[in-house]
Amino acid sequence: MKQKNTPSQKPSLFFVNKGKDALFSKKNRALLSDPMDDNNPITVQVLGICSALAITVQLKPAIVMSISVIVVMAASNVIISLLRNLIPNRIRIIVQLVVVAAMVVLVDQVLKAYAYDVYKELSIFIGLIITNCIVMGRLEAFALANRPWASFLDGVGNAAGYGFILIVVAFFRELLGSGKLFGYQVVPDALYEMGYENNGLMLLSPMALITVGIFIWIQRSGNRKLIEKN
Repeated sequence: MKQKNTPSQKPSLFFVNKGKDALFSKKNRALLSDPMDDNNPITVQVLGICSALAITVQLKPAIVMSISVIVVMAASNVIISLLRNLIPNRIRIIVQLVVVAAMVVLVDQVLKAYAYDVYKELSIFIGLIITNCIVMGRLEAFALANRPWASFLDGVGNAAGYGFILIVVAFFRELLGSGKLFGYQVVPDALYEMGYENNGLMLLSPMALITVGIFIWIQRSGNRKLIEKN
């Protein structure tokens, strides 16, 4: 007698067992949404601060860096998840570094070919994605223990949360520091004629840290769950 397929025997779609989780189940949506607020890599986990200090003087490099990290993290998470049962525990960090380095080289060469001006500004920092604690942390904590689809969402979510903070910081630093956005003047000349002066202090590295600190304060004021209890 032919047996009927049980829910656990249903074929998988994009590495997700249909009998267990839909592609965008509540659990999977949380992988995208949590890093934007409750578990943001920069403002909650306090990781990747060095990037916020280095590349947020202008908005354009911050956006390009954010997109680059999203591509690297999403691809690396999927690859490590696919290989998770084949990687010996003793060399897992080496394998992770090799995978991330390969993705970073691809992104680096694409930027060099199609956005050379931005590439010259970010060349050093694109390379440092290899050792970014956010990327390595998600590979170690999530991709090694989860399916590729969930790992993909986790990579995109955490990279987007990281990129969101970079873009917010760069927006205020460029606007208040030079009166421009994307290199174009947005503060009207009439305002300068009335005595307005750009706040050059915003272009200095310490102001990136102060801006991030203000954002953390605002975020925790509105989300009481993030306030640490004694």
